[in-house]
Amino acid sequence: MVFAAASTQNIAVVILVVLTGAWLIYLLWNVRTAGRPEVGSEIELAPNRKEYYDDEKLEGPRLERYQLVGLGLLAVSAVGLPLYWLHEPARQAGAVEDYDQTFATWGSRDFAPTADGGFNCAGCHGGMKAQGGVAAYTITDPNTGEVQAVNWTAPALNTVMYRFSQDELIYIITYGRPFSPMSAWGIAGGGPMNDQQITNIIAYIQSIQVPMEGCAQGTNICEEGHLPAGDPNNPLPNTQAAIEKAAEDAVASGQYKTLGEALFNLSLNGGAYSCARCHTKGWSYGDPQQSGGGAMGPNLTNGDTARQFPDAADHVTFVETGSENGKKYGQQGQGSGRMPAFGQLLTPVQIQAIVQYERSL
Repeated sequence: MVFAAASTQNIAVVILVVLTGAWLIYLLWNVRTAGRPEVGSEIELAPNRKEYYDDEKLEGPRLERYQLVGLGLLAVSAVGLPLYWLHEPARQAGAVEDYDQTFATWGSRDFAPTADGGFNCAGCHGGMKAQGGVAAYTITDPNTGEVQAVNWTAPALNTVMYRFSQDELIYIITYGRPFSPMSAWGIAGGGPMNDQQITNIIAYIQSIQVPMEGCAQGTNICEEGHLPAGDPNNPLPNTQAAIEKAAEDAVASGQYKTLGEALFNLSLNGGAYSCARCHTKGWSYGDPQQSGGGAMGPNLTNGDTARQFPDAADHVTFVETGSENGKKYGQQGQGSGRMPAFGQLLTPVQIQAIVQYERSL
């Protein structure tokens, strides 16, 4: 305990000596610098104590130089900003296009076959170009209970944006097509895809749409029947030449009696242009029954069509524009949004022929 007390006392003495020496050094320094401004005060050296330019100099050439600089900056702003904003619409359009391309790229991955990590949309709809294909499906005979495996014709999707609006397409992907291989894919319908994935797939489908003729640039707003005309001798799958040739060949071979009947039952591109896909039971899997007798779509026989549309012109308009979900059509029809619009894919003459056939059933 005595040793500890002595150590503490020694430390105190050392501190006292150090502090005393520091104060002596400070005192000697101030004595030597007597007559000079004290460090830290600098009263005479402070910038705010210096004499500045007089009014004559401030309001002369110096002021004019600053005014010229300000005028130059104003001119740059007045000319530069409008020039910058002239580019803004193009920049915004480029940003939208970039987003669309990004979403389409993501959508192509989801659209791809299962082997490539996608949801296998391509597997049913004819590959990545979606030109129409087949899907394995089983049907049950309601009378006998017999189960039968069939190959269901899946429509091409490379014209689907001309048949349905984007909202209608979202609904179909989300909730599927009951009584067909098209199951519900959206989470809201019990499927695996979230909203972003469905948006991506639609962006990809949009990117593979067949270019139309006579449309406003960058839109799907076209006059009626503006699929590319094509070469009658070598028609592409999605051209008016292909539709005309397929229908005319079917009539010439005796398969159908009239052009309207042939167009109604057209199997081109997975039935993308066919009415029978929805209105004739069994058409989708190669076992068509009564033409227009009803399947996913309503029955068109026994005068039902004429009763629904007493005016044939209203009937034509309905085929051209399709149905709108919740909106009335005809006499007592309520639209589900699942009746495609054919006005951009078929010509007025073709639609007239189809309507005439349907009204004869």
